Amino acid sequence: MSTVIENRTWRYATKKFDSSKKISEEDLETLLEATRLSASSYGLQPYHVIVVSDQEVKEQLKPASWGQSQITDASHIIVFANATDFGEELVDDYLSNVSATRNIPLDGLKGYSDFMKSKLIDLPKESKSNWTTRQAYIAFGNLMQAAAELKIDTCPMEGFESDKYNEILGLNGKDLNAAVVLAVGYRSEEDETQHLAKVRKSKEELFTLI
Repeated sequence: MSTVIENRTWRYATKKFDSSKKISEEDLETLLEATRLSASSYGLQPYHVIVVSDQEVKEQLKPASWGQSQITDASHIIVFANATDFGEELVDDYLSNVSATRNIPLDGLKGYSDFMKSKLIDLPKESKSNWTTRQAYIAFGNLMQAAAELKIDTCPMEGFESDKYNEILGLNGKDLNAAVVLAVGYRSEEDETQHLAKVRKSKEELFTLI
């Protein structure tokens, strides 16, 4: 079995973390770099990632997470916050980065700038938020798989109250909304879920080859 499949078979949604085990700074940096390098539409990365290791903050987040123990027991809680609204600055800032990184005159990127703005800027606010949320989930998936490569456990979590997260993490007034949460750390030996067979649709049911 290739390590690609092996690591994805090993990974599961960890229900009980060992609170005594912490992720090393080196591994955390690898996870964050994998997240930073994730694909996104047009390369715009219309989201922000908050990494929570402070135990007091995790304790504040727990009641807003339906009381789930992963929030306080995991080494880190990583919150993906999507941009709820944006203007031309999203494109302008990105293309300034492209210009500096690739040593391309900014004027030479005007056509691409106009194209992106024509597709994005006039979208209704709800459509913008839906689009940015999908982009955040792409990075979220990349982080989860990178963790599996390092044999670091994760639990993807949508069971939380976004408005309370936004308040606790200071996202209000920044056009950001907590979209999805990843608890990251190491499984407890007491987590019986790790021993369960992974349940997925069969290849015949899931895939259509044309």
